Amino acid sequence: MSELAELAALRGTLDHCVKCTICESTCPVAAVTPLFPGPKYAGPQAERYRVAGQPSVDLSVDYCSGCGICSQVCPQGVKIAELNAQARHAMKAQRGVPVRDRIITRPELLGRLGTPVAEIANRALGSRALRTAGERLLGVHRDAPAPRFAGRRFSAWARAHQSQAGRRRVVYFHGCGTEYYEPWEGERVVAVLEHNGLEVVVPKQGCCGLPQQSSGLFDDARHSVLALARALEPYLADPATVIVGNATSCTLMLKREAREILGLEQDPVLARVAERTYDICELLLELHQAGELETDLQPLRETVAYHAPCQQQGHGIGKPALDLLALIPGLKVRELDARCCGIAGTYGLKAEKYEIAMAVGADLFAQARESRAATVACDSETCRWQITHGTGLPSSHPIDYLYRSYGLDEV
Repeated sequence: MSELAELAALRGTLDHCVKCTICESTCPVAAVTPLFPGPKYAGPQAERYRVAGQPSVDLSVDYCSGCGICSQVCPQGVKIAELNAQARHAMKAQRGVPVRDRIITRPELLGRLGTPVAEIANRALGSRALRTAGERLLGVHRDAPAPRFAGRRFSAWARAHQSQAGRRRVVYFHGCGTEYYEPWEGERVVAVLEHNGLEVVVPKQGCCGLPQQSSGLFDDARHSVLALARALEPYLADPATVIVGNATSCTLMLKREAREILGLEQDPVLARVAERTYDICELLLELHQAGELETDLQPLRETVAYHAPCQQQGHGIGKPALDLLALIPGLKVRELDARCCGIAGTYGLKAEKYEIAMAVGADLFAQARESRAATVACDSETCRWQITHGTGLPSSHPIDYLYRSYGLDEV
């Protein structure tokens, strides 16, 4: 499907809008700033006045964070967030894309450059003077939660690791966050999957393109996601093989967002990848429901708060992490019901949006502190970095608790 055809399909949902304002009342951005008038205005209403090739009628759409909550709650199925993404793309095409956006939306490039000089790069990220200069020159806020380079790559560990044959094979899509910033998370994912009798294959892979898509760089995003799909698809010859990822926003990109927003609905390779992609907690819960999940879980006598990030909820699979954490003896889980942490990938890094992102996350930060939990569990790495930034509490992927409860940290 072409970009124009995809936009036409999205615009076809406009007439279903009954102006109930449910999307307005649940939008976390409109609740904290007048700069974004709300998803109904920027989406269904403003879309009726947008004409291809003409200047954008509404610049406020750039303040939409792309969290997707509006599309999730719309009772009429209007693709509000997707329409906003298309409008942002058109606006950026007309007005130009800041250099900053072209840089921060390329985590793979940044990772490749920063990993060999991780110590120096991390010192720079911790320097107030350099961060202030970066804000003035590039527009990346001096206080934004920039991740630290691990100094090693997960893929290097994976190449040296030999996964044993299991009853089923899974293809691991680790994403840029695991590759360059949290390689230990990938090692834990592999350990938990192997503990459950699965053989793990780690293909050479790149970025899913979500950061580029979110900033309106559609052509770059298409190139990234199609290259990734073509790297993963050859491993799906066995119909029992599935793809699993631990970055819930990246798996959503493969499952749905790239096809709905980027006009790639008819790409056969991406379609095969999409239908076989799982979030890690989704897959493990499916194994449990089939009686195939190992339950030799040791007690963890601690309290953890759990936040389900926006794009995890966009999968439409419930909150499988909560069901998995409930299997761990002694673990007390406090579910947080705040809407959003505010970071929205690269949104909260931008100087003009940092304060908005922090205001959006304020309710979540308060709930996390009031929960008296020692840690916060969250499925998205960027959300974890934002939560730690806003609360001072350590934040971990839900898989970390299963990893420790299985005793794999002692192996």
